[in-house]
Amino acid sequence: MDLYGGAIQKLDRSLDYANLKNQTIANNIANADTPGFKAETVSFKDTLQQTMNSTFSAKRTNLKHLTFGSSESSSAFQVTKREGTSYMNSGNNVDIDKEMSELADNQLYYQALADRISGKFNSLSKVIKGGN
Repeated sequence: MDLYGGAIQKLDRSLDYANLKNQTIANNIANADTPGFKAETVSFKDTLQQTMNSTFSAKRTNLKHLTFGSSESSSAFQVTKREGTSYMNSGNNVDIDKEMSELADNQLYYQALADRISGKFNSLSKVIKGGN
């Protein structure tokens, strides 16, 4: 049974993405002075587009059959290195101002998702308690 039409699951996946992006940005900032370090980025739009293009649904003839063809995949987000640039003589390409800006943006995104999923759980709690 999908509560809210799968909204909670989608919010959960979005939180996973925001968490991975936060970890990646933090790693970039931590290695801003490391010679030869190449900044990493988390791609989501490419993965989303691939998933949207490859989605199919299978017909289940019995409720005991397993579902397949779901758009949820285990390798949903890809971390890639930004190879083409270099901001320092050491070969490092971390732009600290850009990373800090992305970090602030990602923190706002994460907080909005957390607030939204909290609202969903509060609604469920009210229904369970009978509106009180």
